[in-house]
Amino acid sequence: MTPVLLLASAIAGIILMIVLILRFRLQPVLALLLVSMFVAILSGMPLDRIAPAIEAGMGKTLGHIAIIITLGAMIGKIVEISGGAEVLARTLIGRFGSRRIPLALTLAGFLIGIPVFFEVGVIMVMPIIYGVSRLTHRQIMVFALPMCVTMLTVHSFLPPHPGPAAAAAQIGADLGRILAFGLPITLILGFTGYVIASRMTRREFSCSEDIRRTVEEMSEAEGGVLAGEGTVHAPPPPFGIIVALILFPVVLIMSGTFVLSLTEAGTVLHNAAALCGAPMTALLIDTLLAGWLLGLSRGWSHVQVSEVVGSAVPGVAMVILIAGAGGVFGNILVQSGIGHVVSGLLHASGLPVLALAFVLSALLRAIQGSTTVALVTTAGILSPLLQTLTITASQKALLCLPMGGGGLSISHINDAGFWIFTKLTGIDTGESLRTWTVLTSILGFLGFCMTAILWPLCA
Repeated sequence: MTPVLLLASAIAGIILMIVLILRFRLQPVLALLLVSMFVAILSGMPLDRIAPAIEAGMGKTLGHIAIIITLGAMIGKIVEISGGAEVLARTLIGRFGSRRIPLALTLAGFLIGIPVFFEVGVIMVMPIIYGVSRLTHRQIMVFALPMCVTMLTVHSFLPPHPGPAAAAAQIGADLGRILAFGLPITLILGFTGYVIASRMTRREFSCSEDIRRTVEEMSEAEGGVLAGEGTVHAPPPPFGIIVALILFPVVLIMSGTFVLSLTEAGTVLHNAAALCGAPMTALLIDTLLAGWLLGLSRGWSHVQVSEVVGSAVPGVAMVILIAGAGGVFGNILVQSGIGHVVSGLLHASGLPVLALAFVLSALLRAIQGSTTVALVTTAGILSPLLQTLTITASQKALLCLPMGGGGLSISHINDAGFWIFTKLTGIDTGESLRTWTVLTSILGFLGFCMTAILWPLCA
């Protein structure tokens, strides 16, 4: 088949995916699978090769990220149910003082956002924000905007969140290096978001009657957390333990990558670093530590810990499948020959690969709404191009970050996260577009600019 027809097949597939997701509200995983099969047939792939290619794409992606996403969700669930998020927020508020409460909540959002998925995190922290709003007599947006946009930034840039983890799997990037670059970048973006949000929230915002009533009627909750068989009354977990559990896998993964770069293959230290620094190992150890320190040592039974951990799985099952289906689409692009055609066109465009990563991801994010779908699709499209380029391991890891910047950008009415934020803050849609959408777009672009500055230094 000619390159023009192959390219037309890819364009038709992307248009079909957009129509299925936006017009017919089809689940993204089903849309991606149907589009993958449609593109394979349209591009002239032998029919007997289509099913094996779909299975191979799913297996390659899920083999790398399914365990990582699941273990990350389990850690987040234990932190959530134990009251760890509230401890983080309240402790930081106490240490930063009343004048810097928005900054304290922004830092809390950064820490909570590492193990907890964005939508879950927003629902977790909103009662804290309502309480602070009531006590300080300040509007909800002063606290919610910087905190929530920071959680979305972490969700878009850092593994073990599904989009970054799946993108890394697609292009073969090292997660330790992604964390080494991504952590300081997201921390800077979070602080930048706090500064911009502080200016955006100087004006008065509307607040729906139900949210206003919720804030006015709030009272301090009785002690105890719900875990499995019933409510367990226990003292709040210590602040230091929560921070340590959040940072432990990050430090272990980054340390493993550092040791691997300094030791020779085959040595005992090299092999030990490869095992202990593997994301799966680091998250597995952290899950066990969280179960003990936040559960068993605080009065939970083994059954309750097991039920809390298990309750995290249904919530991420669809996300895992979406990431896997994105891997299917990417593999079909490669196996059909479309990937090489697209790679040649992208290379001929003259745009740097970092800019391509950001623009493609931002366009897909704006069109269909899902950060995860935007990242895995972009990685699938760029994967053949990367095989023709000579880039270092650090540059390959850095390449995942502008994809995250595009996935963070342009959160608007087709994004579930946009509506969660809008409804839980009580503002109207226009106000949300002028603040939330604008701020996510600014931070996404700034994230791309920061990676562009680092790119030549990693050559």
